[in-house]
Amino acid sequence: MLEQVAAAHHRLALVWADGGYTGSLIEHGLAAFALVLAIVKRSDNMKGFVVLPKRWIVERLFAHLMRSRRLAR
Repeated sequence: MLEQVAAAHHRLALVWADGGYTGSLIEHGLAAFALVLAIVKRSDNMKGFVVLPKRWIVERLFAHLMRSRRLAR
């Protein structure tokens, strides 16, 4: 997916990713596509619902998509 995004959007330089994408994907994205992956992590001492930085953008997009009846399940 990173390859398709990098090919379609040449000015893209930074990609925010969930904590599950840590590891070799960060180095691969930088070496192969010149994309910097910034991992948004949740700290272990948080309890309950806490809005993570930049995560609300993705959640807002999902909410807009789910308002469309065709995309609801």
